[in-house]
Amino acid sequence: MTTPWTHRYAQRTHTLTSSVIRELLKLAQQPDVISFGGGLPAPECFPIPHIQRACERTLNTHGRFALQYSATEGYQPLREMIARHVSRYGLHATADNVLITSGSQQALDLIAKLLINPGDRILVEAPTYLGALQAFNVFGAEYVSAPTDADGLQTAHLEEALQAGPKFMYILPNFHNPGGFTLVHDRRKELVRLADKYGVPIVEDDPYGQLRYEGEHLPPLFVLDRMTRGVRADNGYHLGNVIYLSTFSKTLTPGLRLGWIIAPREVIAKLVQLKQGADLHTSTFTQVVAYETARGGFLDQHIKFLREVYRERRDVMLTALAERFSASVSWTRPAGGLFVWMRLPRGMDSHVFLQAALERKVAFVPGGAFFAPDWPGEEARRYLRLNFSSTPPEKIRAGVARLAEAFAALPSTDEEPLMEWA
Repeated sequence: MTTPWTHRYAQRTHTLTSSVIRELLKLAQQPDVISFGGGLPAPECFPIPHIQRACERTLNTHGRFALQYSATEGYQPLREMIARHVSRYGLHATADNVLITSGSQQALDLIAKLLINPGDRILVEAPTYLGALQAFNVFGAEYVSAPTDADGLQTAHLEEALQAGPKFMYILPNFHNPGGFTLVHDRRKELVRLADKYGVPIVEDDPYGQLRYEGEHLPPLFVLDRMTRGVRADNGYHLGNVIYLSTFSKTLTPGLRLGWIIAPREVIAKLVQLKQGADLHTSTFTQVVAYETARGGFLDQHIKFLREVYRERRDVMLTALAERFSASVSWTRPAGGLFVWMRLPRGMDSHVFLQAALERKVAFVPGGAFFAPDWPGEEARRYLRLNFSSTPPEKIRAGVARLAEAFAALPSTDEEPLMEWA
């Protein structure tokens, strides 16, 4: 509908669309719907008593500071804690390399503001995180998509994509959203080598890395890049070719809206200038509360608890899918994170499947939204994302049963299954 405001909108708004996930979350609020749609942590696992006590300590001990304006870079003790925590994974940085953001979504927005001019090409995985595409689209990004399989980004096909001259690569190496897969070690090393060869920086998004349910931790791209380039761990000005993002949303609570960026100091300085124009700084109160909640080893204990809860829910979903679906449907088997990525037989459309599922009061996210515009739409529509973290086991079983009923109601195909997701 045209209004008196329509012709006044900036050109960058003309291609904006609403998030499929945000719209599905509205539907999921209906009590009779079992939703596998949102990438939501389990609300019954939120550490409410600990956060309540942290709020009291914050107001009693730091009240005048916590309720005041503060530094754009973020609360110093929180930044120092993050730097100590990531050092366990070989990611050596100081608080000066850490910028606190209002969730990792703001981190993506700030990076897009910093790096993207209209028409710049961004190399993304196919599929990739929908929120990143939304952030990049605002600034007129174009895309070069690289294929993935059960071992993550297919680096054998990466050099051709890099020859297209992307401004940077956006990569989710651990328990990918939406794919659920993890980039294996050899491919991590090859990715970093090619990024160095072609001079293309990497934005490494790692919101799920601590939610590993099996297997060994793999080194971040940030660490492998520094090793490849021979960058000294104590040189905060030149930390290499990778900007690293993470968040408290999946390990503490998403409602605090706290994420962070780790980058060379010169990059942090520019991001600080951009953040000042956006919100001055992330809420002082929530930063202090997060620090007071997490300190003293509580966050480590809580993450161990989350791993047990989510591991069980993952296993229940994988078992239920194997019991209910035929070999014509395939899906990933994530070693961590929150998601299972399902592929339908060729010729099927996950949007059609969703309508049949909604009739049976179960929801998921169709896969097409997770692909950049350069990826073939017919192929993208075969996929869908299932979240297992926010749903108790008994509801997972019931929801998968409803999905199977909806799938059985769809027109069948004779396609043989392709097993690269197995």
